[in-house]
Amino acid sequence: MGDFVLPFFVLLAIAGLFALVLLGLVRNVLYVCPPNEVLVLSGASRSQTSDGRVVHYRIVKGGRAWRVPLFETVDSMDLTNMIIELRVKGAYSKGGIPLTVHGVANIKVPGDEPLIHNALERFLGKSRAEIMDVARETLEGNLRGVLSSLTPEQVNQDKEAFAGRLTEEAEHDLSNLGLVLDTLKIQNVTDEVGYLDSIGRMRSAEVRRNAQIAEAKAKAETAEQKWMNTRTAELSKLVAQIQVSAADNQRRIADAQTKRAALISEQQAEVQALIAQTQAEISMQDARIEQVKLQLQADVIQPAEAARAQAEQNAKADAAKLIEQGKATATVLKNLSRTYRASGSSGRDVLLMQKLVPMLGQIMGSIGELKVNRLTVIGAGGSNTPGGGSLATSIVSASEQVKAATGIDVPQVLRERLAPPRAGTVPPKGTVTGG
Repeated sequence: MGDFVLPFFVLLAIAGLFALVLLGLVRNVLYVCPPNEVLVLSGASRSQTSDGRVVHYRIVKGGRAWRVPLFETVDSMDLTNMIIELRVKGAYSKGGIPLTVHGVANIKVPGDEPLIHNALERFLGKSRAEIMDVARETLEGNLRGVLSSLTPEQVNQDKEAFAGRLTEEAEHDLSNLGLVLDTLKIQNVTDEVGYLDSIGRMRSAEVRRNAQIAEAKAKAETAEQKWMNTRTAELSKLVAQIQVSAADNQRRIADAQTKRAALISEQQAEVQALIAQTQAEISMQDARIEQVKLQLQADVIQPAEAARAQAEQNAKADAAKLIEQGKATATVLKNLSRTYRASGSSGRDVLLMQKLVPMLGQIMGSIGELKVNRLTVIGAGGSNTPGGGSLATSIVSASEQVKAATGIDVPQVLRERLAPPRAGTVPPKGTVTGG
């Protein structure tokens, strides 16, 4: 048992030693490359790059590689960014104005072909400080070249454009060196003669002037906008008032139309009532007319008819009386005519007396008052008068005939005409009184 354990430990030791030797060997020939580095294995068989060049190395980026012992050597190159501070003093710009420029650039070694081959050819085995010095010198030279083509105003006013032109100018040179410019920023541009300060003061004055103008314009625009808003508000108020007035007018019109319809209906009702009342009054007036007609018939017409009938009867009676009187008068006149023809000259005397009676009244009226106490007619008597009577008899007979024929009492008329005036009366002027 003891004899068997001893060889086992020996074998185990030999295996461990072999493993250590193998691990050391692998450690020397196996290389692992991080993403921010590039491994360059030199001494391999030649190969052709992407741009057609023939090289005797191979590149491993972000992986692992086996080195052929005794035939290949391994180098590495850092691909991280290198920050370079640029400071150019006394660089003349366009117009002969010396400027001082401060800037910062970020450069790196490219990891892609074909630029990496340029970097390997120039910087393989060099430190980062040496690479940064080369890049700095290159950028400062490009910076001076770009400054000579720009005025101080252009450099100071638009640093982005200045940095862009500097990047374009330096990109070609850095590409030839195998470097890539990631970013370039111009931090500050100054001058020792005060040119930029003068420009700044002019610019500041211009800016202040523009600011004052802009402020005045802003105030004017604000005031204008304020008044525009006020006008708009007032117009809105007026429009609202107009709309309210229009609505009020519409309401008033609707109320007026409603009131008009109500008034029309009311007036129509009143007219209908008046018409009905008038028709009732007409009916009542018709009844009254009938009543008045009946009343007139009873009070006026019938009495008038009766009076008319009575008047007709009276007229007929009067007419009959007149007829009878006319007949009697005609008879009297006929008798008078016969008597007149029969009486001869006595008839003429009677007729003459009838004519003289009115004349005597006129004559007596013209000679005034004549008092006759007694009238004596003296006749011749005997048979001297026609008819065999006296003149007095003839006068009396004629007076009686006139009275019978005409109803005039000649002696009475004479007495009234010749009667003395009453006591207390004054006889008319020109009256003659006889005894």
